[in-house]
Amino acid sequence: MDALDGNAIAGRLVEVFGIEMTTATGTCAHCGASGPVAEVVVYMRAPGVVARCRQCTSVLMVLVEAHAITCVDLTGLAALET
Repeated sequence: MDALDGNAIAGRLVEVFGIEMTTATGTCAHCGASGPVAEVVVYMRAPGVVARCRQCTSVLMVLVEAHAITCVDLTGLAALET
C-alpha cells in the first residue's frame, strides 16, 4: 500500500473541521511525538483513510464515509492544536 503525507487528506479535513488542518499540530497519544498534520503518514486504500504517526506508526486518526456522512476517530491523538 502506498503511503502519502497528510496533505493528501487536506480537503477531507476542511470538510470535517471547517478550517485548514494540515498546519495544525497533532500529538501522538502513544509515543508523544508532535508535528504538523501535513507530516503524518496516510493510507488512502484502507477501509477508510488511516493516518499514522511518522515516529511510531500508531494510528492517529481514521476517516470513514458512510451514507454521505464522514465519521472521524481521533483517539490516537493526545492533542490537536490549530
